[in-house]
Amino acid sequence: MRSNERFRGPRAAARDGDLTAAARIRDAAILRFSRDGFGVSIRALAEDAQISGGLILYHFGTKEGLRRACDEWVLREIRESKRAVLGTGETGPWLAQFGQVDHFAPLAMYVARTLQAGGEAAAAFFDHLVDDAAGYLEEGVRNGVITPSRDPYARARFLTGMSVGTVLLEMSLRPQMLRDGDFTGFFQAIAEATTGPGLELYTQGLLTDRQMLDDYLMYVTDPPARADDGGDIAASHP
Repeated sequence: MRSNERFRGPRAAARDGDLTAAARIRDAAILRFSRDGFGVSIRALAEDAQISGGLILYHFGTKEGLRRACDEWVLREIRESKRAVLGTGETGPWLAQFGQVDHFAPLAMYVARTLQAGGEAAAAFFDHLVDDAAGYLEEGVRNGVITPSRDPYARARFLTGMSVGTVLLEMSLRPQMLRDGDFTGFFQAIAEATTGPGLELYTQGLLTDRQMLDDYLMYVTDPPARADDGGDIAASHP
């Protein structure tokens, strides 16, 4: 998908109804920020949305206000899509997302640009991602489709870091695709390289026993969790 094309997912369309001026501005801004970062001008954003710069200020107050609106929308979309997959364990929603790359690729690219920019805004955005991940992972634990963790928040932070770290690495390896605004092709390439080994790692594991984990937990003076007959993790602490 090129950077001047509109992306709309079915949930967003149902939520917004007809695309309002504010939603058009937000969508155009997400695409532009995803392609060029956050240094773009109000004029460039207005041209992409085919409205006046004054209308951006009317709806959002400042460019920072527009960016906050983009942050909130992107986080909400990611949260809902992840919950649909990891919260229930159903493969249908997960497979359906492969057919919606045009919708999700700019969102993932926006996340990468936000973290690449660094600073307090990036730190806060990452914290939101981790909090959301901890929430839908816990929902999956309650539904019996995800293995419990002795430290759910640390696990959520690790998984989130691995996910965005992969994207940030690929950004440096495939810069021309991003300069061309080919977000769909960029994330399809990542998916082809990581989905198979990632699912194997998450579903089958890597190590054949937990000796390294037990050794580490003893090293940090925290007694290791015990596994019951079914292999579930028993809490180390009451």
